[in-house]
Amino acid sequence: MTNPSPIGYLPQDVQLFDDTIAANIARFCDAPPAAVMAAARRAGAHDLIVALPQGYLTRISQTDGILSGGMKQRIGLARAVFGRPRLVVLDEPNANLDRAGDAALATCIRALQADGTAVVLVSHRPECTSLMNRLLVLMDGRLVAQGSREDVLQTLKTAHVAPERGAPRMRGPAGATRAAADLPS
Repeated sequence: MTNPSPIGYLPQDVQLFDDTIAANIARFCDAPPAAVMAAARRAGAHDLIVALPQGYLTRISQTDGILSGGMKQRIGLARAVFGRPRLVVLDEPNANLDRAGDAALATCIRALQADGTAVVLVSHRPECTSLMNRLLVLMDGRLVAQGSREDVLQTLKTAHVAPERGAPRMRGPAGATRAAADLPS
């Protein structure tokens, strides 16, 4: 099977389509069951899926309500990692997850990173930063800080962000003010 897309995407509001769970994970391409199961295992969704009435062949629809929000999120993650894409974008990937789902997400992200997959994670939750090597912080659509996780967290800890005349500014401990665009990369 060829990679259906070099990019995987998990939207904040996961939408699954009226079909089987397997078809949703495989992005409706003709994929061997082993590839679908591999994606589900990577996303930590395999055990949830096989516990359903017909497992991977369970038919779902927009209106049946058979899946919880967390189950949809994990099946959406399996779809995002299906085919081993080189870039995976995760928009609020833990919005509907319980503790087990959070652990599965963290395991999946670490496995992606170990394989050399670039992972872009969009989140408002500070605990997600522990999974990332680099951070980029935006405020009101403007860059406030970027760099290694440690550097950005230290910058945010020792400085505060104060909008002045509509532009976010960084104020350091010595009172120095720099425009966000002037921050070192």
